[in-house]
Amino acid sequence: MFIDKVRIHVKGGDGGAGCMSFRREAHVPKGGPDGGDGGHGGNVIVRADASISSLIEYRFKHHFKAERGTHGKGSRMHGATGDDLVLRVPVGTLVTEYFEEEKACGEMLADLTHDGEEVIVARGGCGGRGNTHFVTSTRRAPAFAELGEPAQEGWIELEMKLMADAALVGMPSAGKSSLIANMSAARPKIADYPFTTLVPNLGVATAGDLSFVIADVPGLIEGAHEGRGLGHEFLRHIERTALIVQVVDLTGDYEGRDPLEDYEVIARELELYASELAERPRIVVANKADVAGTEEAFSRLEARVKADSIAAAGGNEFAPSPIDPKLFRVSALTGAGVDGLKAAIAQKVHELREAAREEEAAQVQYDRIWEFKREERDKRFEITPEGAGAFRVSGGQVERMVVQTDWENEEAIIFLQHRLKRIGVDEALEKAGARDGDEIRILGYAFDFESALGAEDIYDELDL
Repeated sequence: MFIDKVRIHVKGGDGGAGCMSFRREAHVPKGGPDGGDGGHGGNVIVRADASISSLIEYRFKHHFKAERGTHGKGSRMHGATGDDLVLRVPVGTLVTEYFEEEKACGEMLADLTHDGEEVIVARGGCGGRGNTHFVTSTRRAPAFAELGEPAQEGWIELEMKLMADAALVGMPSAGKSSLIANMSAARPKIADYPFTTLVPNLGVATAGDLSFVIADVPGLIEGAHEGRGLGHEFLRHIERTALIVQVVDLTGDYEGRDPLEDYEVIARELELYASELAERPRIVVANKADVAGTEEAFSRLEARVKADSIAAAGGNEFAPSPIDPKLFRVSALTGAGVDGLKAAIAQKVHELREAAREEEAAQVQYDRIWEFKREERDKRFEITPEGAGAFRVSGGQVERMVVQTDWENEEAIIFLQHRLKRIGVDEALEKAGARDGDEIRILGYAFDFESALGAEDIYDELDL
């Protein structure tokens, strides 16, 4: 089954808790702290794999979670790091944030267009630090450790767009499936009724020493750019193709359509769906030339394609056109003209590949870009008044600090207050109008606000 869009929930592995322990052995009655750190949780990674052709693996299973880190132990024994979870997707998959409550997509995380390219979509939580990390010159025996950091989680949308060099587009029953079957080893369903092709088909064609991947896209109808006839489902597979091969039925099919009008409708639908498609290099194929009485239709189509070529070149008949629509008269049934068409497509694809290779000198590091944006967003926090004498603090980094705190341990709570002060929460609360004794709420926890925790900060020596 061909599945090209899914939404899944991903969650990294939670970090293991740090250990609060003291060295105890013979002849060492007052050994120092020796609690080990918790292990880091595994990441959820989406990786492009050329051997995958569909997103069907994610049709029924929608929740994925990486392995969590294990807890630290005494004697400075650190917990094990959780294994990463790798989700394999087809090359050409677009990875986007998805907000389930709003039913809307957010920021694009990655466009995986090369085999092996990957992006971390849910980072595992860091392991909590053992009590050895909280020793200072004035605090020699810290009796607390950090809990593990909760992992990142959320919904993402995976959208596959075919990675083909050329795409066959046209009205239903224009002969696209017959053409791809004649040009390649692909064997799509072929019948004499509209919408025989319901999913895109891929084929590899060869002309001399050159080869290219060609896609047979299901038939388009007027209004496809608005979603009519599943237009959006099919049109997105054309976006990545370097060359558009527009197939026109010279016979007008059983409906008696005007071939010239079909040509105009498809060209208009491509432009309305995505304006850049109007500037995409294009080859026009006049199919079913073996049928008698199609000469007049071919002559009119030929004149129109030539006029479009001149117009694209700025009115100069001899200047090269950026779109350069060329017309080929073929018969997919008898094979007449198909070899010449294949050679022209192969040569054009070769030229476009060489031009694209020069533009790809500097590859985009999606993981770094997304990670930078994620960190910036994570550090932001908001303060919201909740009635008289109460304020709520919300934000990714702040909330993780709270979750990592052992609320049964008074020293751990004091340490949390100092961490919040370091990242500017106290100052922001004062600007928002908080006064000593006001209730500060973070997640499901609450504590009283103190504008100053003392001039001497026993945690100043720590890297918080």
